[in-house]
Amino acid sequence: MYWQNNYEPGSIASIVLLLRRSVQRFFQHWTIASQFTQSEAKGRTLVRSYHYSAIMKTLFLLFSLSFVTTISIAQQPDKYILLKPDRVFDGETMQSGWVVLVKNNKIEQAGAMIFKLSAGTEIIELKGMTLLPGLIEGHSHLFLHPYNETSWDDQVLKESRAERTARAVNHAKATLMAGFTTVRDLGTEGAMYDDVGLKKAIEKGVIPGPRMIVATRAIVVKGTYGPKSPSPDVELPQGAEEVAGLEELSKAVRSQIGHGADLVKVYADYRYGPNGEAQPTFSQLELQSAVDIASGSGRKVVAHASTTEGMKRAINAGISTIEHGDGGTEDVFKLMKEKNVALCPTLAAGAAIQQYRGWKKGIDPEPQSITNKKKSFQLALQTGVTICMGGDVGVFSHGDNAREMELMVEYGMKPIDVLRSATSINADVFGYGEKIGRIKKDLFADLIAVEADPSIDIKNIRKIKLVMKDGVIFKKE
Repeated sequence: MYWQNNYEPGSIASIVLLLRRSVQRFFQHWTIASQFTQSEAKGRTLVRSYHYSAIMKTLFLLFSLSFVTTISIAQQPDKYILLKPDRVFDGETMQSGWVVLVKNNKIEQAGAMIFKLSAGTEIIELKGMTLLPGLIEGHSHLFLHPYNETSWDDQVLKESRAERTARAVNHAKATLMAGFTTVRDLGTEGAMYDDVGLKKAIEKGVIPGPRMIVATRAIVVKGTYGPKSPSPDVELPQGAEEVAGLEELSKAVRSQIGHGADLVKVYADYRYGPNGEAQPTFSQLELQSAVDIASGSGRKVVAHASTTEGMKRAINAGISTIEHGDGGTEDVFKLMKEKNVALCPTLAAGAAIQQYRGWKKGIDPEPQSITNKKKSFQLALQTGVTICMGGDVGVFSHGDNAREMELMVEYGMKPIDVLRSATSINADVFGYGEKIGRIKKDLFADLIAVEADPSIDIKNIRKIKLVMKDGVIFKKE
């Protein structure tokens, strides 16, 4: 009767079911036997002996099944997939004549076909295609959707966390299908620690999505962020965790780490000046304190910073990346290079916001903010600052992440350098270079294939034909 289930006899699932039932029997017999004492009648003693005998038999069965289960798991065959593209971008260089062999969830071989294949290896021909490491989105907000659909204030104040999570599930899938197998998600914008739950659901295979590097709530100085109340007597829920002073900042950093943050995000400046202009928020001492606490746990701190002073404070405090960096000057960018601080420019977010305000690109005159952004980005390039790829996606549609890569090229970066930023550079800067970002033996098998050569025309990065994450194929055309 043990096999009256939907599992094939001898399968791991059926063995686990039998183990569970055996454990149940063990405790049933143990409960009955333990009720009898030596002083009870002989008949009951015989009954107790029967149950003790049953216990010993059950223990033997449990031992046997555990042994069989271990052997069965050990005998599961390795899965091999050989990918044969026209060219391979390994995260640093475009290679010709390469193939890539995947074993289970890791890259087993990458290079010329000078190794033997195991029997049963699946071979995937990728004629005319380029194979790349899975792309890494450096600045996303999976719990936001485009502001021309619903304003940021209304998303934070009027959308339930259940709705926002439901949207985030769709956003995660769209991101993965666009070839982005990892995202650095820099704040839930009022959705508390729901990014940690989303990350775990993806890791468990409940839903498809990219690997997530999460910041949870982010941290702002009290009174500087939003949404803003029209009445000074009404306090509204905020899009990040508010703090006032070193003690509260320290507590917030530790709390977010305890809730599952992979990194800490702070707002080094924000638009809270007398006329709504951006001004610095945290002091350099406060920022240094956040960095000290986070680094002690092996985590990095990143900073939203768009003003010159806010950037300087963050850089000198030991921040790992500057997000946005609109107010960067030559001196600031030189300081970033000296301190090994990377820039995540988020070009696409600024362009999207101007378009929401009515700007028709290619028809209307270029807004001053776009002109300024181009100049600061080009200055950062000329100064030799490490450039990450991150678009602040959520301001614009998830799955349209390649928009940032296209603008990086349009604003003066070489396509091959953009590909590096979206793979190996992001991986190294974020602290994951030994796991993802390159096509290299023993790294995770996060791989994508696109038509043609994106190092010649970056728009080819949109022509996704294959998406593999952790050795599992999620898309194949």
